[in-house]
Amino acid sequence: MKNVIGIGELLWDVLPEGKELGGAPCNFVYHAQKQGAKALALSAVGNDDFVKEILYLLKAKNISAELIQINDKPTGTVDVRLHNQGVPEYTIHENVALDYITFNESWHQKVNQADIVCFGSLAQRNSTSRETIEKMLKSCNREALIVYDINLRQNYYSKEIIEKSLQLCNVLKLYEDELPVVCELLEVTAEGEEQQLSVLLNRFNLKLVAFTKGSEGSLLMTPVEKSYIPTPKVEVKDTVGAGDSFTAVMIVGFANGNSLKEIHQKAVEISAFVCTQDGAMPEYNWN
Repeated sequence: MKNVIGIGELLWDVLPEGKELGGAPCNFVYHAQKQGAKALALSAVGNDDFVKEILYLLKAKNISAELIQINDKPTGTVDVRLHNQGVPEYTIHENVALDYITFNESWHQKVNQADIVCFGSLAQRNSTSRETIEKMLKSCNREALIVYDINLRQNYYSKEIIEKSLQLCNVLKLYEDELPVVCELLEVTAEGEEQQLSVLLNRFNLKLVAFTKGSEGSLLMTPVEKSYIPTPKVEVKDTVGAGDSFTAVMIVGFANGNSLKEIHQKAVEISAFVCTQDGAMPEYNWN
């Protein structure tokens, strides 16, 4: 059983039909444990009217609250509007609990024992959480898979954050709209997506790059092989959390030594299933 930690945001996704527990690292943790991993979310929520509900939902979804801090800021919220084919548009609120994750010495051993650690950009928008995340990543053991699921949102990123994160990770996951931004900031001049991904793979000595293009398919690349799979045609309810499920399924399979094509196919199938369901953490048994 692999030990997995998702570091970053835990928040409410406020959708047209109501609020759902969310945040990319939390979604990632949910889907990782569905793949048989022992998974923990490391984040912060507010000591507000919703904290009991959040803790109850975490327990119901088999996500441990062991590494969840409670502070005096409000719990994070994201207003989610769904456009054509269930594609979300996010309005993310600032100065919330996830921006003030503070370093805890007791976390060091947990992070050091992790086989997989996943983080993104959003929770690094504030220096308090960013410094904590950096300390946690530097606590990882040398054999760990450290996944930077870049998740660029609004203006909550910079060249400094992206470059530092790439130096701290060994696996990169990004979406088609994010690749041009990364290439411009990091002055990657190669032509064509595959060539650009290859530059990032080599420049940052990565073990794996995952590139998703929505309905246009996805590409996995390692230093020695690659896999492209078209996106299945499904009836989409919403795509919230689909990318997080893709990342979780992919990296648990990769950690278990499964073939690139095998882990890719499973990640595609489960992320397509998530698109047919409401919310980022639907119930299923598929490991």
